[in-house]
Amino acid sequence: MAETAFRGLCPRCGARSLFRGMIRFQPRCRACSLDFNAFNVGDGPAAFLILIVGAVITGLAIWLELAAEPPFWLHLLIWPPLTLAAVLGSLRLAKGALLVLEYRNAAREGRIQP
Repeated sequence: MAETAFRGLCPRCGARSLFRGMIRFQPRCRACSLDFNAFNVGDGPAAFLILIVGAVITGLAIWLELAAEPPFWLHLLIWPPLTLAAVLGSLRLAKGALLVLEYRNAAREGRIQP
């Protein structure tokens, strides 16, 4: 699943057609016409990654402060770019993985039967 998500492979046919750009999905697969817009990936991966990466970066910043006591400007130089790179770097994998999981589990929005 991770390889499918990271390489941008279609979960149905395996063609490299999942992403249009770095993190934007194609509307549909060029090979098998699977509609990627039917999947509700939303902002879940981004919010989840921000929380995880934020916790890791905060822990590292506290560790650096206690271990070396660097000046504050060094913290500003290190942590914001590292946080941005970590979130954006893993966002493609997270979005792709969520779409693949939705496809494999036939997940759809809940509907109330009248």
